[in-house]
Amino acid sequence: MASSSKPEKIYDVFLSFRGVDMRNNFSSHLYQALHRIGIYTFRDSEELKKGGQISPVLMKAIEESCIAIIIFSENYTSSRWCLEELAKIIECKEQKNLIVLPVFYKVDPKEVRGGRKSYQRALTKHKSKFGKDSEKVKRWKEALFDVGNLSGWHLNDG
Repeated sequence: MASSSKPEKIYDVFLSFRGVDMRNNFSSHLYQALHRIGIYTFRDSEELKKGGQISPVLMKAIEESCIAIIIFSENYTSSRWCLEELAKIIECKEQKNLIVLPVFYKVDPKEVRGGRKSYQRALTKHKSKFGKDSEKVKRWKEALFDVGNLSGWHLNDG
């Protein structure tokens, strides 16, 4: 029998979030709730080994996950790493049927897909750093638009 080239799914869930905004509140509670009911979840603070390279580990974890939960917060797009994760998540959604579940935490989906308010400011900074015609920035904007059009959860307070 021929071996499959399809990567094995190791994680049930990959959590994508902006650590500054979310690490010690909603994402932490979500991670603990998933863990309690036996859902194996990748979260960067739990799975990354000190001294290891961040990007390859994160990209591999996304590929090895069944579901990606993206927690969009006010400063999500200010992080180049979050945007790289997001682009990889969308790539895996399209190519490997990764299920993507967005959570809009004190952020409107229109802001995510349309690049308004803090998202527009962050993208403008990225454009000035990488160049306004940068393929990287275009890929990030497309990923934000795609995921901003997905049905998700709105969480404002509480």
